[in-house]
Amino acid sequence: MVESDKQSVASESLAAHRRWTWSALVLAAISAGLAVGFFSLSRAVVRGSTGDLDERILLAMRQPDNLADPIGPRWVEEVGRDVTALGGVAVLSLISATAVAFFWLASMRRAAVYVGIASVGAILLATVLKQSFDRPRPDLVPHGSVVYTSSFPSGHSTMAAAVYLTLGMVASRFVPHWRLKVLLIGVAILVTGAVGVSRVYLGVHWPSDVLAGWAVGTSWALVCWCVTIWLQDHGVIEQDLGHPVEVNRVA
Repeated sequence: MVESDKQSVASESLAAHRRWTWSALVLAAISAGLAVGFFSLSRAVVRGSTGDLDERILLAMRQPDNLADPIGPRWVEEVGRDVTALGGVAVLSLISATAVAFFWLASMRRAAVYVGIASVGAILLATVLKQSFDRPRPDLVPHGSVVYTSSFPSGHSTMAAAVYLTLGMVASRFVPHWRLKVLLIGVAILVTGAVGVSRVYLGVHWPSDVLAGWAVGTSWALVCWCVTIWLQDHGVIEQDLGHPVEVNRVA
């Protein structure tokens, strides 16, 4: 009976290892595809191939008779500023610090380090890429938000994709039902998308900037998650990160 139990445990362990390996390979492939897409887009931007489409999309979000006025009522513009703040360094730093503190206080310190590295790495990655390309900001319309850095890729879009998707994927591992997992990851995707659209709506980024930011930020989040899966499989990161929280039911 004991031998049978050992074989059963070994079989389950091998099956789990294979699932995690397969998941890591899929995530790595998607991340590589996004990275290739980013570099292809960056080459097109450097050549000026995206200029016409960028201008058409940007102008489509403005009143034809007054380019200083974004389409929609005034409250929509205010919502755009609120949403764009969700991709700012201050807000993302606060959210990331809260998540790191949660994992640390929950005695999941290696997981806390992982979230911290994923968040800080996203900020550094966006900064380095911006300085490398040094693309000017759009000058067709007045800016609806104060900007200090260059345009490509969108830092807000990059950081939002990396941080929110990372936190969404981590949080989804704590819930037992697939609907809750879809909700968490879906909200992360929705917020990431809304932040990017708001940057174009406020006239501070070209659409290609945002698309590039989404690509590189998502790629970074997937790389971090792929590494996490590998580390969990080898017992480096706490296994609790991959186990759903038990929901107590009242009989």
